[in-house]
Amino acid sequence: MKHQDTNGSGTDIAEVTIGSPFGVLLLRASDEAITRVTWLMEEDDARLEAPSAPTPSTRPNSPSQKLLADAIQQLEAYFEGSLRDFTLPLAPAGTAFQQRVWHEMAKIPFGETMTYGQLAEKSDSVARAVGGACGANPIPIIIPCHRVLGGGGKLGGFSGGLGPDSKRALLEHEGVLTPGLGF
Repeated sequence: MKHQDTNGSGTDIAEVTIGSPFGVLLLRASDEAITRVTWLMEEDDARLEAPSAPTPSTRPNSPSQKLLADAIQQLEAYFEGSLRDFTLPLAPAGTAFQQRVWHEMAKIPFGETMTYGQLAEKSDSVARAVGGACGANPIPIIIPCHRVLGGGGKLGGFSGGLGPDSKRALLEHEGVLTPGLGF
């Protein structure tokens, strides 16, 4: 784990990379909440080389470090199939509309899906706008944008990892899709 001041305001941000069955993930946290989960791709070579245990930081016992340790533990349990509901404090940066959509999206249970249209109804919006909010989700997996499908059960888009292939893999992991079958 390392710390960095990302906005010049003195706000301490910690980050760590971890390996997962769905690719290497970069997790970021403030002292109050998880702020980002990002798939690292080949263009992120330096970070991909060692997705291992966190490295010591200048503040090893800081609240952000503890949050990241909790996030790693919960994500590993999710990947192993023993965790269905995340209990991490989250602070995704976004507009009021995006926040509303992400709040509703976070309510979709493990192993279930909702269409963009259904989520739009819950968010007092339209499907296309909800799709944009899904694509802007800064904390995928934990805020489960992969559980939102297109009309008629079509897979729809996904901005994380390898796009629709990552979405399909997450849905297979949750038992929504049968491996090798699907959309």
